Amino acid sequence: MIDKDDFGPVTRNRRRATITSTRSESVKLRNGASATAAAADSGLKSGHKARESLAKNLQLNEENKRKCDRYDRMSCHKLQESMLSSASSFKNYRGILNWCVVMLVLSNARLFLENLLRYGILVDPIQVVSLFLKDPYSWPAACLVIVCNAFILVALYTERKLAMGSISEKVGLLIYIFNLTIILCFPMVVVLKLPSITPVGGAFALGIYTILFLKLYSYKDVNKWCRERTQAKARSLSRSLSCPSPPSTSSSMQSYVSYPGNLSLRDIYYFVFAPTLCYELNFPRSESIRMGFLLRRLFEMLLLTQLLVGLTQQWMVPIIRSSMKPLQEMDYTRMTERLLRLAVPNHLLWLIFFYSFFYSSMNFMAELLRFGDREFYRDWWNSETITYFWQNWNIPVHKWCLRHFYKPLLRRGAGKLLSQSAVFFASAFFHEYLVSVPLRMFRLWAFMGMMAQIPLAWLVSRFLRGNYGNAAVWLSLIIGQPIAVLMYVHDYYVTNHQDDLTINEDL
Repeated sequence: MIDKDDFGPVTRNRRRATITSTRSESVKLRNGASATAAAADSGLKSGHKARESLAKNLQLNEENKRKCDRYDRMSCHKLQESMLSSASSFKNYRGILNWCVVMLVLSNARLFLENLLRYGILVDPIQVVSLFLKDPYSWPAACLVIVCNAFILVALYTERKLAMGSISEKVGLLIYIFNLTIILCFPMVVVLKLPSITPVGGAFALGIYTILFLKLYSYKDVNKWCRERTQAKARSLSRSLSCPSPPSTSSSMQSYVSYPGNLSLRDIYYFVFAPTLCYELNFPRSESIRMGFLLRRLFEMLLLTQLLVGLTQQWMVPIIRSSMKPLQEMDYTRMTERLLRLAVPNHLLWLIFFYSFFYSSMNFMAELLRFGDREFYRDWWNSETITYFWQNWNIPVHKWCLRHFYKPLLRRGAGKLLSQSAVFFASAFFHEYLVSVPLRMFRLWAFMGMMAQIPLAWLVSRFLRGNYGNAAVWLSLIIGQPIAVLMYVHDYYVTNHQDDLTINEDL
């Protein structure tokens, strides 16, 4: 048997090895833990340093930002355009506009005082009556206006016969041609042959007949369109046949009129007095008559009429009289000076007339008749082309030309340039008709002035843009009209007052 003491050295050696290995493992564990702790400590230290560096960077950035802000506050320059430059976004010129108004008032006040000191008070309201009447017991121009009712009744009677089928379309067209021709020729013959009609009275009567001519032409066209729709078995007239207009707020309260229910005295006379040249079966209507608005427009009409007459007598007439001698002697220097003197009062009177007629008078009639479409003009003062001006300063005439003249020419195959030229030709004819016939002389100044608008419109649209184009439009208005006025007045005095033309020139 083996004695247990024989295993003693071996057992002790194994125990030592076990203890040694245990100690070495414990030492390794302690060394690993210490390494891990050391790594953790180094990581904490590096994170702390990163946070410190980040804080320092932020602090430096804030300091740099404060320095930049301080520098920006101290800086007085930046990238920008001059205020009056076209590249600048500045558009508020109200102060300059006010300055222009003040300068205009002051300059015209000086001219007014100079006029009073030189000529005294020339305003004579009684003299205005003589411009319309030579004999207070004879009113030929008013009688001529009353006669125009016959042509209105002929148009209504013709339309009724056409609606019933009693006459054919060709016969109705012949009646209309005859009726419209007489409307233009009859007052012209009366004015030329009847010496008792004054130039102003004749111009007023011819203006009424010209408006009636345009209205009855539109009346003919629209009723013809209605018959064509009826023949095509359409139940109602589409509003697309009429001039575009905004829908009335009270349209549901009105009774809708369809053809031929519109062929009545009430309907045609409403159209005759309405401030429009384009006929519709159903006009837009306002809800009620605003008495305050109506009375303000009436007051403006009366006041501005007196102002027009007073300025004409006090300002225009002396300048025109003093211009006769330079025109006779063909002294171009003094003619130019008189033209520039006449340009300011003539243009001022034209502006007053525009406001009085297109705003006060037409709004008065529209309010009285509860006529809803009040677009009688657009922003013609912003015109950058001649064409834009003629399309926007007189909207009733522009709508009529577009609807009954320009578009029908295009539908018949005419080009745009030819159609536009035809519109200008028709306008030139009526301008000459309204000026030459009352003066009983034919010089074609108005006709040539209107036809000259065609090349002028091309030149302005071709070579001028923006403010330069607008300035060209204003210049044509300010200078063009006084030239025509001087030409007609000179020729009128030479023709009718040659013996009394010993006029002293006012220097």
